[in-house]
Amino acid sequence: MALRLATMRAASAACRRVSSSSSSLAPSASSFGASRFPIAASQSQDASPLPSRAAADVLARFKSTVSKDDTERTLAPPMVYISGEEMTHYACNIILKEWIEPYFDTSGWETYDLSCKSRDETDDAVLGQAVEAGARVGAIFKEPTITPSTVQVKEMGLSKAFGSPNGAMRRGWNGITISRDTIHIDGIQLGYDSQVLFERHAVGGEYGAGWEDVGKGTLLTTYIPQDGSAPFVVDKRDLTDDHNVCVVYHNPYDNVKDLAHHFFKRCLEAKVTPYVVTKKTVFKWQEGFWATMKEIFDREYKSDFEAAGLLEKCGGELNHLISDAATMQLIRWTEGGFGMAAHNYDGDMLTDQIAQVHRSPGFITSNLTGKADDGRIIKEFEASHGTVSDLWAAHLAGKETSLNPLGLVEAIIGAMKHAAELQLEAQHPTAEEAKEVYDKVHNYCDTLRHAMHNTFRYGQGTRDMSGPSGYTTEDFVKKVAWRLDRYLRMQEEDIPPPQITEEPDRGSGYGVEVDHSAMQDLFGKYDRDGSGTLNYKDFSRMLTKMGVAPTKPKKWEKEPDV
Repeated sequence: MALRLATMRAASAACRRVSSSSSSLAPSASSFGASRFPIAASQSQDASPLPSRAAADVLARFKSTVSKDDTERTLAPPMVYISGEEMTHYACNIILKEWIEPYFDTSGWETYDLSCKSRDETDDAVLGQAVEAGARVGAIFKEPTITPSTVQVKEMGLSKAFGSPNGAMRRGWNGITISRDTIHIDGIQLGYDSQVLFERHAVGGEYGAGWEDVGKGTLLTTYIPQDGSAPFVVDKRDLTDDHNVCVVYHNPYDNVKDLAHHFFKRCLEAKVTPYVVTKKTVFKWQEGFWATMKEIFDREYKSDFEAAGLLEKCGGELNHLISDAATMQLIRWTEGGFGMAAHNYDGDMLTDQIAQVHRSPGFITSNLTGKADDGRIIKEFEASHGTVSDLWAAHLAGKETSLNPLGLVEAIIGAMKHAAELQLEAQHPTAEEAKEVYDKVHNYCDTLRHAMHNTFRYGQGTRDMSGPSGYTTEDFVKKVAWRLDRYLRMQEEDIPPPQITEEPDRGSGYGVEVDHSAMQDLFGKYDRDGSGTLNYKDFSRMLTKMGVAPTKPKKWEKEPDV
């Protein structure tokens, strides 16, 4: 028995060893300069890079994202790719070339250039085309873009100052919420210890305001009902200053119900405590936002949150936070583990604060969720930061740069996964093919994230994470590309694994040839009635005589300390 156990342990160890070892517009690679990838000591520890997975997931790994002969790439599901400019556009071009195009045929992606030059040349028609495409396709990735200032209009030679494209996108995609969540890398301390979720109402508020510079006079805000009933004055005020700025905006509340469901479901899934933020004590019109969120929570989600123990630190109820208090709590609650939902402007300001606590805007996501007229969910993904103009100026001056692309890549991953989900729901071209593509896309995205996170963990990150010795923009992309390809190839199998319906015959396993004749004689001694079966009594007697019957642990008496 001891020999058998030792053999089994040795075989198990061998199995573990086998498992760990098997599991464009961009400039050309040569333009990146000489490679600066020294063989770091940490690379030798990279023998088992992939985390453990459920058995069912492991059995599916033969459908690797990368093909055996390197000639057949997976056709990426349709999505809309909106390009921007400056440093983030340059980085995205390299990422596409080094990380995505070696594995995916992106010919099904619709690309729209929202650089200032393109918007000017098309008189902003390209923005309308991008919005229409996003509504039709449903999955969108957007690079950071520039909303030109008066100075930039002159510098770029533009015909006018184009507004932010975000408002048109949110309206065109029936925006519900903008999700901004902290990004975490296991083993690396950032700002918050665990995840923070935030839902920002995607429409209404100051961002869609109408305004005018006016002098003395009277301002009337009149509401004219669509049903033909009598108009009435919402607000009347006398303007006594020579110089006034009049601002008018509204907050659409129909989709707050959708926002509530989206928010509470995500908080439950992430196991975080939810809070709703308003300034309703002063802005009485914000009461409706809180009332709707509270009603839906109490009716449909409270019992689930109670069962999960997520209301223990807030008195067993959904808590409301005044926006002033929320700004202070964001600094204090660095353990994380909470979610907040707020109006458009408050959400914008508070998530900027979250980004600063959590190191930088590069470490939080920015995902717009909307709804098509047919009920289909539209999702747009982007980084929460801008075009990184300072690094672009350094790049143009021929200096080294070190851009951390973490937020950009999380957005690309999100868009690719959503595109695969939409294609699977539509079962296009067929249900089986859509499922295979879905598996490959999700496998690729998870592996890319793991490869990028490991690169940071091995001290091979960009300079914001690894200090002055950190990698340049181009070298970091190349290092992740090397690790990504390595991880994907370790997942390859020639054929699908067999479907195991019963434990395989181990008659000749573990280097031992079983003597079946002797085994039959031994069994016959205890099969007293010759039925070919053993009752419990005979089975117990057999195991006891063989010395392999389970025994209870002995109770040891403590000897006196004398």
